[in-house]
Amino acid sequence: MNDPNSAEDCADYLERIVYLIDNELDEADCSVVRHHLEECAPCLQKYDLERTVKALVARSCSESAPNSLRDRVLVQLRQVQIEITER
Repeated sequence: MNDPNSAEDCADYLERIVYLIDNELDEADCSVVRHHLEECAPCLQKYDLERTVKALVARSCSESAPNSLRDRVLVQLRQVQIEITER
């Protein structure tokens, strides 16, 4: 009899976890994945980690860099452009 939480089975669920987090699964698949997460602590931990990382990235992408940093980056980019064109 197959272990419902075998490494191969979990690998399939780990792929679907990303789709679950992004709301890209239909309700039937969501239910199946959620049921697996309720019974599989390692997958639940990976789900929590993925969700946390996605939330941090989303939050970071909405923050603006300070003007002083933006100005320094622009100066550096211009300097690199000048160096490239002089070669």
